[in-house]
Amino acid sequence: MKKILIVDDEPNIVMALEYALKKNNYEVFIARDGSEAIEIATTQQPHLIVLDIMMPKVDGYEVLEFVRKNEAIQHTKVIFLSAKNKEKDIEKGLQLGANDYLTKPFSMKKLLTRIEEQLN
Repeated sequence: MKKILIVDDEPNIVMALEYALKKNNYEVFIARDGSEAIEIATTQQPHLIVLDIMMPKVDGYEVLEFVRKNEAIQHTKVIFLSAKNKEKDIEKGLQLGANDYLTKPFSMKKLLTRIEEQLN
């Protein structure tokens, strides 16, 4: 079973994602801020991280930088899911090493398709 880490500080988004991903047979882990995300990513070594950018403590960009520098998890796929929808934000996310970038509001169907593409 593929492991996915959801990182978002918005409870409604976390609940919706968790439900949809479990329904699609993924093992789901949840972090509500960047420092929790780093801790869970390091211990659980998920196959993919769905990552928000604007969060308390450590933002999504910093989480991605940590993941890419950590040998054990640097090959983990990362999809940014963020309200930051300016071209420069998207470019920054992809330049830092994100595999994909979706903006909020988002289509669950589109996100699930992108997740499947990254994991196959």
